[in-house]
Amino acid sequence: MTALEPFESAAHLFRDFQHTAWRLETRRGYASDRNSPNWEPSRRGADFTFAPDNPWHRNVRAQIRQGKRFERVRLVDDPPTEGQRFLLATGAGNVAAGEDIRNLWRADAERLALPAADFWLFDSRVLVRFVFDDQDVTLGVQVTEDPAAVVHACQVRDAAWHHAIPTATFRAAVPSAR
Repeated sequence: MTALEPFESAAHLFRDFQHTAWRLETRRGYASDRNSPNWEPSRRGADFTFAPDNPWHRNVRAQIRQGKRFERVRLVDDPPTEGQRFLLATGAGNVAAGEDIRNLWRADAERLALPAADFWLFDSRVLVRFVFDDQDVTLGVQVTEDPAAVVHACQVRDAAWHHAIPTATFRAAVPSAR
């Protein structure tokens, strides 16, 4: 097991990767989302689009212009939790910035035996696993280039990506996300 590091120690990877940054999001909610200024507007049905002043959107756009890809698969319960509805609403801005975000029903993820652990995978080479507490607060990350761990993450990515549904299609089919 690798040491727990602050998330900020891996922040450079979002600029320094060469080809792909891929994320699996498995939690039913995140404390960071509940603390976001967008939380209450999303609960009132606000739509979120690309925000040129948003640092995440700026970086995604810059990386996309260089030919890199940002991709995610988010697991969603049926019905979606409040946190998952938030991600469906705010994810539209990330998609508009250039991310390819897809969604996968949790029941399908369980049938595929996908892990219930969040991670980023950079260039099929660097794995960044998240560690959370019981209140969905990020405690830190574990960064590894261990070949076995990276290969397993690549297998998870391939299975999840194959079965996941693009965000726009998914949102249209989920009544509580419209």
